[in-house]
Amino acid sequence: MHERVGKLEASGVVTGYRAVVDPAALGLDVTALVGVIESDAVDDTGVEAALRQMPEVEDCWRVAGSEGYVLKVRVTDIPALEAAINALNRIEGVARTRTTVVLSTKWEGRTG
Repeated sequence: MHERVGKLEASGVVTGYRAVVDPAALGLDVTALVGVIESDAVDDTGVEAALRQMPEVEDCWRVAGSEGYVLKVRVTDIPALEAAINALNRIEGVARTRTTVVLSTKWEGRTG
């Protein structure tokens, strides 16, 4: 078994391992999906670098459609979400954001 896993790691199929943490145990009780609409003349690398610096942004996807990115944001409470949205809107190249607050999580990190 260990040899097979080693081969999967060497071939790039297995790219890493991570601990799965309960966000509520860390006090991160609010999850939101935030769509980022970019300004017309934008440097993607600058936006991405700024998003990477925000600890509230847990996941970031580049998407097709009216939004350039969709982010999963986790924060302690609604005032912290408001602060995170304000910070996102101050990033150079971000025209506006569209936020959906998650009411409950049915499953996450599906493996099967």
